[in-house]
Amino acid sequence: MASLVAYEDSDSEAETELAGGFHPAGQMEDTSAAVRPPGQDFGSRVLDATGGRVPSPERGSRDDPARCRLPLARLWSQDPGSCPSQRLRWPRPEPEAAFPASPAACPSLWTSQAPSGHVPLAGACLKQVRVCWETSGSPELPVGARAGSEGLGKSGSSLQRKRREDCVVPYTPKRLRPLPAPHTGADRGKEAEAQGPRAGRVPAPLCVAPEASEFIQPYLDSQYKETKIPKKVLFHLRGHQGPVNSVQWCPVSARSHLLLSTSMDKTFKVWSAVDSGSCLQTYSLHSEAVRAARWSPCGRHILSGGFDFALHLTDLETGTQLFSGQSDFRITTLKFHPRDHSVFVCGGFSSEMKAWDIRTSKVVRSYKATIQQTLDILFLREGSEFLSSTDASSRDSADRTIVAWDFQSSAKISNQIFHERYTCPSLTLHPREPVFLAQTNGNYLALFSAVWPYRMSRRRRYEGHKVEGYSVGCECSPDGDLLLTGSADGRILVYSFRTASRARTLHGHTQACVGTTFHPVLPSVLATCSWEGDVKIWH
Repeated sequence: MASLVAYEDSDSEAETELAGGFHPAGQMEDTSAAVRPPGQDFGSRVLDATGGRVPSPERGSRDDPARCRLPLARLWSQDPGSCPSQRLRWPRPEPEAAFPASPAACPSLWTSQAPSGHVPLAGACLKQVRVCWETSGSPELPVGARAGSEGLGKSGSSLQRKRREDCVVPYTPKRLRPLPAPHTGADRGKEAEAQGPRAGRVPAPLCVAPEASEFIQPYLDSQYKETKIPKKVLFHLRGHQGPVNSVQWCPVSARSHLLLSTSMDKTFKVWSAVDSGSCLQTYSLHSEAVRAARWSPCGRHILSGGFDFALHLTDLETGTQLFSGQSDFRITTLKFHPRDHSVFVCGGFSSEMKAWDIRTSKVVRSYKATIQQTLDILFLREGSEFLSSTDASSRDSADRTIVAWDFQSSAKISNQIFHERYTCPSLTLHPREPVFLAQTNGNYLALFSAVWPYRMSRRRRYEGHKVEGYSVGCECSPDGDLLLTGSADGRILVYSFRTASRARTLHGHTQACVGTTFHPVLPSVLATCSWEGDVKIWH
């Protein structure tokens, strides 16, 4: 039998270097891989990016099968400038996370024993990876790995250093990445301005002079005169960051220079709308849009409801919350009872309306109907009856569009009031005659009797404005001679109540004008609000 002879050639040195290579942690790999069982040749080597073959470890090991590790491919070795190691480095291992050095005995190329400084990929993902951006220097090695590498030759040291440079930083999940740098005070201010005011903030007391405004004082002791149609803008009030839903003057004559405005920017404001046109106080009690707010009949409190299901009664003089309730639907409308000022009725995105008692903070009555949403509520004379308008519109909508209710018994009085296929976003009561008007999406105002059976007038209809799905409000002048309404195209239209003819058209807004109201004392002052977020005072 011929004897085996070892020949030395140029490939022997490269094979020796490859077989005696080291992991990045400095542990020598086994060179006894020349003899392997026949069944283990498949997949035993992986192709290196440079064209050579790099041995790959077996899947299992007698010592520790759980630490099987694939060798890292040496990428970008032909072009060192494109190597990511010039920009990214392995994180320095924490002292407490370093594994003990493996015993130097029985080295094997096919062993699955992980090097002493190696952190498994699962462990790296569970730790916060710190990326080193230096272009020079190498990661520190544990004591055991450093001791094992002291006796290595030049070829092993160079290969170890090269493999360490060619390592790629592992992927780090987003939840484990370091948090961004803290924002400066200017950045926080910009974010707060973009998100709007914070909800739940306790407002400061409203500082209002005890005496009446000097413009209103001459009209307090005299009877209301004939209403005059205004011609020009007195104040242009800006301050809301969203559409303004409604405006209302304070019902107390001595404090009627105060104007309340509600907005979709989660706030409602109180303005000095007659004297200076300045904002006296902003109330940020809601976390979502404020759809409805009303002055209390005493003029010292404001009741507000929003899309956050919350109800608040705020004392303007102290800034405290006299009442806070949580509804089970989004609030779109609310009205105080005309006789019992401690009770109010609210409606919204629900098939029922609820009456609350402020003294007990509880619901005292519920009014259920087969409707989708309550658009407006209107109390009739003495408060024993009230009307509700809904967004129901279908072939048989005559029994759901406008409904009359008995306040005490919660029973329906009539549901055969409006027989046309249009919704009515707002209702208003005439100050002197027993009639009420309904704003319809048919682009006209309909007139109804305020006593049973609530018949609609077929001969009088106020047309010329546009509604187009907006919650456009309407109101009568204090003397009842004029009828005021907004329009979806930004106009304000004034009608004669008797003749239903158009008295004047004011072009005041670029977007839909949804709120209009006459001043209760001054005969030629009115306020309007629009979907673009501004309020105008006309005289």
